[in-house]
Amino acid sequence: MKFLCDEMLQRLGSWLRAAGYDTLIAQGGRSDYELLKQALAEDRLLITRDRKLLEHRRAPGTVILLDCNELDDCARELSQKLSINWLHQPFVRCMVCNSSLRPATENEAATLPEKIKSQIDSPLYCPSCQKVYWDGGHVDRMRIRLGKWQSEFNTDESAQADSSICAH
Repeated sequence: MKFLCDEMLQRLGSWLRAAGYDTLIAQGGRSDYELLKQALAEDRLLITRDRKLLEHRRAPGTVILLDCNELDDCARELSQKLSINWLHQPFVRCMVCNSSLRPATENEAATLPEKIKSQIDSPLYCPSCQKVYWDGGHVDRMRIRLGKWQSEFNTDESAQADSSICAH
């Protein structure tokens, strides 16, 4: 599954990226029509809280409307609608630009502070925005949250597997 989150769901979009889903986050106050057009062109599900998006004739099967406001509630509601696997492929996408990460070369890893270099085994690199990522305490905390969402929101066996169901 690939996603496009509207501006009001940026945090949810970031967590979908953390879970390993190809997730774009809309910026710059784009129109509903532009967002829907992009979602259709790129075969993405458009996640929104904007009820007006449902009025477009091409919205069914592409627009996922969430009624909640809080992050945990949005993650729960999305899991109920799409059987999201929050442990899909954690931390394989850049949290900034959504690109796929790859192992950092020796030269790329050399840009890390000495203290960090000695503590990590395999840093990752984003070739698009040139950021180096590593498993630190923040990643551990994020993994715990993803695991919590997975266990709380996906209780049956079918929801544990990465779901590719979409109403396209």
